[in-house]
Amino acid sequence: MTAPDPRAPRDPRDPRALTPVSKVLRLCLHALFLALLALAAGRAVAGSVPRSGWVVALCAVLAAAYGGGVRVPAVHSSPRAGALWLAGLGALWAALLALSPDGLWLAFPLYFLELHLLRLRWGVAAVAVTACAAIAGYLGHNGPAHGGAVNPGAFLGPLLGGAVAVATVLGYQALYRESERRRELIEELIATRAELAAAERSAGILAERERLAREIHDTLAQGLSSIQLLLRAAERALGEPEPAPGPALEHIARAREAAQENLAEARRFVRALTPPDLEHGSLAAALERLCAAAPWPRVRFSLSGSPRVLPTPYEVALLRIAQSALANVVRHARAGRAEITLTFMDASVTLDVVDDGQGFDLSAASGSGEGSGDGGFGLPAMRSRAETLGGLFTVESDPGQGTAVAVTLPLPLEPVEAP
Repeated sequence: MTAPDPRAPRDPRDPRALTPVSKVLRLCLHALFLALLALAAGRAVAGSVPRSGWVVALCAVLAAAYGGGVRVPAVHSSPRAGALWLAGLGALWAALLALSPDGLWLAFPLYFLELHLLRLRWGVAAVAVTACAAIAGYLGHNGPAHGGAVNPGAFLGPLLGGAVAVATVLGYQALYRESERRRELIEELIATRAELAAAERSAGILAERERLAREIHDTLAQGLSSIQLLLRAAERALGEPEPAPGPALEHIARAREAAQENLAEARRFVRALTPPDLEHGSLAAALERLCAAAPWPRVRFSLSGSPRVLPTPYEVALLRIAQSALANVVRHARAGRAEITLTFMDASVTLDVVDDGQGFDLSAASGSGEGSGDGGFGLPAMRSRAETLGGLFTVESDPGQGTAVAVTLPLPLEPVEAP
């Protein structure tokens, strides 16, 4: 058996759906019903009503039937069981009404029971039948047949009581539905907040991975590379004019080996911190996947020159710039096609993102942030990535002429080992 969805709308008849206020109202209804029964029995005994013993007995049976039904869970959860219980109460009440006019007072709590346990249309019909029975009972005890006069109150009292009960229950149900909608909205907001927190946490982890990879590459890895160069120079200096093996050269050789091992370990660590898009392939492959995943416009990727292995910060910067530029194209350019080109030259690598969209005014964008794609931070963020690595970032655009974004990074002098 599947567990119920906690976010599903709850039935107001379910006892688990009761609020503290509704629980108090329900207790008040029970107390009112039993108090009216006690009043009818007391008046029958005190007033020497004919067949008062039968009246007291019927009041006791009604109280027992009422108390038993209240304690049966099926009465509240099943409309069929609730209807049967109400039918039994109605029959006992009709018998009491035939014996004593004081039974008329029980009509009001019966209205609320019928509206609470039955479907709305059946509940209203039951209220109408109960009101007619109350009017008939009153006329049977106080009508012309017993020397009494028919007055409007005999009809208006039960009918107004029924109308008040219907209006009260309808108002309560409307408030309950509104409360349920608010509850569902709050639960959706809580779930959305949790999803946003998870997304922000994931973005923070990725950003921290990039930062650590960049810091390790720019400090530890570069420092170990410099140590290797210095040790090579020291080895050559000690070996001139002719090789002279000795303890110094052995220590230098060991130091070079240790530096080489630590440099390889640092590079493995940097590769482990690379963004997921670069973990399983080259920068060119990551850019090609980026173009294929773009929903619109059609984006083509081209590679020019002889590809080289780039340092991780270079690959990360170029990939992020391409992602940001392509996001601007998709969201703002209204372009029919775009092209991303990665070009390897002897001393630099260039990334170009060109589209045939609507373009924008560069002079206005520099002051207001238009065209940046994210409120004025897109272009400055791309420029900052490029300039941090000593590169050049340029944007060319005119209204109606499309946009071209280009970033050029100088290649490192020392070749980067392939992973």
